[in-house]
Amino acid sequence: MRFQLAALSLRRHASRTLLAVLGVAVSAAMLLDMVMLATGMRQSFASLLGRNGFTIRVSPRGTLPFDTEATIAQAGDATAAIARISGVTAVAPVLGTTIHVLGARAPVTAFALGVDPAVQGDYQLLSGRDPAANELVASDALLRATGARVGDTLDVAVGFDPQLRTYTGRRRVAISGRARFTYLSADDRAAALQLATVQAMGGADRADRASLFMVRTAPNVDPEAARVAIERALPRVTALSTAGAVAEAERRLSYFRQLAFILGAVSLIVGFLLVTTIVTVSVNERIGEIAIMRAIGVSRIHVVQQIVIEGIGLSLTGAAAGLVLGVFTAQWLNSILRGFPGLPDAIDFFLFQPNSAFRALALLVASGVAAGIYPAWRAASLPISATLREEAVG
Repeated sequence: MRFQLAALSLRRHASRTLLAVLGVAVSAAMLLDMVMLATGMRQSFASLLGRNGFTIRVSPRGTLPFDTEATIAQAGDATAAIARISGVTAVAPVLGTTIHVLGARAPVTAFALGVDPAVQGDYQLLSGRDPAANELVASDALLRATGARVGDTLDVAVGFDPQLRTYTGRRRVAISGRARFTYLSADDRAAALQLATVQAMGGADRADRASLFMVRTAPNVDPEAARVAIERALPRVTALSTAGAVAEAERRLSYFRQLAFILGAVSLIVGFLLVTTIVTVSVNERIGEIAIMRAIGVSRIHVVQQIVIEGIGLSLTGAAAGLVLGVFTAQWLNSILRGFPGLPDAIDFFLFQPNSAFRALALLVASGVAAGIYPAWRAASLPISATLREEAVG
């Protein structure tokens, strides 16, 4: 009976009910998007770092991986020292550099990685094979920029002398495959060569050096314990676990979480005020009706429950519509933010997580319940005879 009366009351003013539902839907969509923004980056970044099973990144002391151009000397000895640590199952040395592809009308600049193809975790092959000596795998963006294809040969240099206007570290390399680079954006021109090839092209400054080491540990090993052991064995490096990297990323992007929290709180307050206003207006219009119900024996609790059900109905319908609207707007906003230069292609700013999303929408529905309690109890508590007399005189 209560549900039928509540539904009839909402249908009586269909236009107002529709506008209220749309308003709640917009608030719910914003709340959902802010929840996805607050939790999505962390989960997406953690998933990206752990994608290839590497749990520790080792970089020069006091830096983050590729945060500076600093390198680690005696890379071969460092690789062996890390591999000897208990629980370490694989060590992937990486040397980053800039290459210039020559021979076209204008040189094409790209970011290159020197890796050990047997243990690398920086790219996934799309076609072809891993690079051998004097070979490279290239991203689609680099292939488009150079007009080359798998099997072609490129004239590549790793340095440029602006005074002599000559390129240094030149070498002819063959393209052995196409690859998608895990930590780079889809539009980045990138290549991967064997570590020894990049070291040799760089001359004495790059001989036996690495920009970082990616370390994989056994599933039953605590990465934090292995991280401490690495820093103890190699005092001139900084070892960062995946958990530490995620925490550092959260610190650097904390303003996103703050923004999400503020806008989410605003959307929740707006939804609460909107439902409160609509229910209050509806109750004020029905004071006489409520007084008559009380006069014929309808209990105060019954009246309160009916009006609260109306608030719940508005909130539930708006939340359901907001769920759909929020998912679509999140996808649209995510496509815009992922277009920022330099962001890895695998990073998502908005990530739908059912538990967090439904908790947020449940909070909005709970606010709808709270919105109806005060006006309902106030109306049900008015003196019956006085209210009927005022309504009759009015």
